[in-house]
Amino acid sequence: MSQNDANLIVALDVGSAYTRALAVEINEGAVRYRAHATLESHGMRKGLIAELGPAARVIKAVSDKVEAQAKVNYGECLIGVGGPHITGLNTTAGLSFGQRMREISKDDVTGVVERARAVSLGPDREILHLLTRQFVLDDQQGIYDPVGMVGAKLEVDLHLSTCSGSAMQSIVTCANRAGIEVKEAVFEAIAAAESTLTADERELGVCILDIGAHSTEIAVFFEGAVAHTDSIPLGGHSLTYALARELQIDLRMAEELKLRYGHAEVTALPQMDEIEIPAPYNMVMKHRKVAEILEPRAWELFEKVRQSLRDGGVLEALGFGCVMTGGGAVLPGLQYVADSVLHVPTRVGGPVQFSKMPAELSHPAYATLVGMVLYAHRRKMNNPAVTRGPRRWWRALRAASL
Repeated sequence: MSQNDANLIVALDVGSAYTRALAVEINEGAVRYRAHATLESHGMRKGLIAELGPAARVIKAVSDKVEAQAKVNYGECLIGVGGPHITGLNTTAGLSFGQRMREISKDDVTGVVERARAVSLGPDREILHLLTRQFVLDDQQGIYDPVGMVGAKLEVDLHLSTCSGSAMQSIVTCANRAGIEVKEAVFEAIAAAESTLTADERELGVCILDIGAHSTEIAVFFEGAVAHTDSIPLGGHSLTYALARELQIDLRMAEELKLRYGHAEVTALPQMDEIEIPAPYNMVMKHRKVAEILEPRAWELFEKVRQSLRDGGVLEALGFGCVMTGGGAVLPGLQYVADSVLHVPTRVGGPVQFSKMPAELSHPAYATLVGMVLYAHRRKMNNPAVTRGPRRWWRALRAASL
């Protein structure tokens, strides 16, 4: 195998249900597929790492598969971050230069951004993303790069997406034990947006929902910038649990039943259709019975999404509606529930294509993974001077053994 290529980008998505990795190379500014792998996750509970050893072993196994397929050794990656510990807030600050106008320098921009980010986050909170919404120069709004402009007062609107420091450290430790350095961390909804949203949607207002196994990650874009981020502790597994509990079947059978017959809109199913649950249960029931269990859980999820959007002050800013992605987004009838609760048009979004990308990666379940490599590629190409994305995380501690 060759050593780590400077043009190689590797993304790692450690989810509650599956751990996925994707390697791409940048060739003359274009993204080209190299390898990917997916394994069932272990050591996870409700979107967080509960056991370091099992989680690290899965990361190591996925990494080994990607290295073997791509025929390259890599020592660092981007990692997706999600779960109920994610919260976002908006903050503002300003600098006054006195009565006389002067040219705005990079130091002025850095200074006003540092003032805006100097907010009390509480114990165990870390800034995951620090994103510029806009600059305001002498009451002129909608400025994205004020360097070189002239004015007497500079203000900035920021969005801070924050995470639990201990939860992040657990992810980094698992990667370190697998021999991988976490170069950057990306909020999963922002990553998913990179692979699913159009420029018009970002500009006119859109909510991206990354519906995972145990949580739903939320990001709202308005006028091209992030206006709100949050995470709801409900996802696809909450529907599976409801089926298992109501029908008194095990979780594996409930998941299979959801995938084969699941529907979130009762009235969309014929009244007389029946389905059979095989041995050891040997049950025959109306197809609508499954929907009668799933529909209330789906409504509960989107009621919580609506409340998050209302609390964030962005419920009325969704000019382009809502885009659902993630493995949980493909449940039939879910779009109907989203339309009904949010009162905006909703679509299911899958990742955009890039060179030699396998058809498998077009599924919404891979939106975060594909989005991470596209996010890293865009940042590398644009090299933004003002907006700081994910911080560079702790230097890796190479694992001796698992």
